[in-house]
Amino acid sequence: MEDRLRVGVITSPHGIHGEVKIFPTTDDPQRFKKLKKVIVDTHKEQKEMEIGGIKFFKNLVIATLSGIEDRTQAEKYRSADILIEREDALPLGEDEYYICDILGFTVTNDDGTVLGTLEDVLTSCANDVYVVKRENGKEILIPSTKECVLSTDLNSKNIVVHLLKGMI
Repeated sequence: MEDRLRVGVITSPHGIHGEVKIFPTTDDPQRFKKLKKVIVDTHKEQKEMEIGGIKFFKNLVIATLSGIEDRTQAEKYRSADILIEREDALPLGEDEYYICDILGFTVTNDDGTVLGTLEDVLTSCANDVYVVKRENGKEILIPSTKECVLSTDLNSKNIVVHLLKGMI
């Protein structure tokens, strides 16, 4: 399991005073109000920054982060991931998992047939969609609903699904 979880991505600077726009990748964007610090990952370096202020605009979070004083500095963080330590994450409910914890799991049909490996999880308004890569390289898209995803076992790293007619 990863020690850090991604909760957003910096999309662009906002204004001239160093604020940044963040696209939240968390189920609860309001969680940003509760955070005191984040790790900004530029994919070259990771830097811990304190949060000075948070506001919301449409589907974005606008944040003031320590060490970013103007638009030019903010521009350097475009496309950077916003990470938090796992212990700062919101508690999960029953049958909830962090996406990073289940990627790579084996996905099997309810008859025991191995379908492939969980490659990605697409998030949407209605429900998440599991992207399962088959041995032949093709992908199966499986909605993450109670009807389709029957069980997830973190110990055996296995997800059991029920395929609806026409999914393969």
